Amino acid sequence: MHETAAALADARWPLAPPADAGRLRELTADDGITGFMSPALPDAAWLLHSLYEHEVGPTDMSFDAYARAVRAGGGKDVIPGIDPAEVLDAPTGEHPGPRWRRLRWAELADRLGDPTVPEGRYPCHSSFPSIRPGTWPAGLRAPSEGHMDRPDWNRLVDLLAAHGPHGAETACLAYWSPLLQGADFDDPHLRAGVLADAKVLFDHPEEEKWTPSNLWARDLSWVVCTDYDLWATKVSGPRALVEALLADPEIEAVRLPWAA
Repeated sequence: MHETAAALADARWPLAPPADAGRLRELTADDGITGFMSPALPDAAWLLHSLYEHEVGPTDMSFDAYARAVRAGGGKDVIPGIDPAEVLDAPTGEHPGPRWRRLRWAELADRLGDPTVPEGRYPCHSSFPSIRPGTWPAGLRAPSEGHMDRPDWNRLVDLLAAHGPHGAETACLAYWSPLLQGADFDDPHLRAGVLADAKVLFDHPEEEKWTPSNLWARDLSWVVCTDYDLWATKVSGPRALVEALLADPEIEAVRLPWAA
């Protein structure tokens, strides 16, 4: 954990009264167990969580089989060219290392003959139906579920600051699902701060590298939701913000008409 960022997050994002989630709860008509999913405000886009490909490329061995083989003593010989540490010890929420590249969902989907996101579904573990459950290749790192990686989180914060009436000084609230921290299901776990300090939330010493289930402007001009069960983050807000997300070269975002 970055100690300076952790100290800033602890100081600048104090706990907020659970009642401060009232307006978001009313907007979404949701209980927030996995996150408060907002409707379009008036537009929405889904930011697809990063997936990565090792320079060796996808392998015929699944991640689970690879992990078992390494634990059985196979070491670097299990898949020539891949060090077990590159696959099994990559830090949670970070870029996995210099021999990994960001692989766009659209590129993998085209390679497999799958849709980028199957129609009528949310982006989740059932995406890429050509990869059967339990067979995700060891040479691919699947998108994070229920939280964002640091590069995506940082870029999203930058785009939110660039497309809001109050910019980096926007007053915000952050909420974590009770499934993340064992919090009380009846008392939302909230923190209050400003958008300029949102990047350090990734290093908050009490949040264990879970990005918030929701981050939203107090005036509800935009709402971010990372559902506990999904591989993507929904951003609801002004059309200019959504268009910026869709056009940004550093992230991958899509419109999902069935989940707007």
